[in-house]
Amino acid sequence: MKLEYILNASPAIQIHLVAAFIALALGCVMWFRPKGTRSHKMIGRGFGMLMLITAFSAIFIRQINNGSFSFIHLFVPLTFLGVWQAVTRIRKGNVKGHMSAVKGLFFGALLIPGALSFLPGRHLWLVFFG
Repeated sequence: MKLEYILNASPAIQIHLVAAFIALALGCVMWFRPKGTRSHKMIGRGFGMLMLITAFSAIFIRQINNGSFSFIHLFVPLTFLGVWQAVTRIRKGNVKGHMSAVKGLFFGALLIPGALSFLPGRHLWLVFFG
C-alpha cells in the first residue's frame, strides 16, 4: 500500500477520501443499530453531512480528464438528491421512503462510486496496486 499518493494528493481528494471512509463506517454501523433511536438520528445526520461533503469535494476532483468531469461525477447530483429525499421523506413520516433513499445513498452513491474509484489510473488504484 502506497499512502504517499494520498498524502501528496490535492486537499479536495484528501477531504473526499476521509469523508467517504467515515461515511462508509457510519453507514455500516447504521445497518446493525436499532432504527428510530436518538443515536440512529445522530449517526444518520452525520452520515448525511459526510455524504454531502463527499459529493461537494468530488466536484473539485478533475485530474483524470484534464480538468473536465468524468463519468463518476454523475454520482454527485445523485448524492445531493438522495440526501434531500432521505431528509424530506422522514420529516413527512415516510419511513419506507426514507429507508429507500438511505439504501440508495449507501449503495448507489457510496459503494458503487467507491468501487469505481479502484479503476486503473485513479488514486485508490495507485494506493493499492500502483
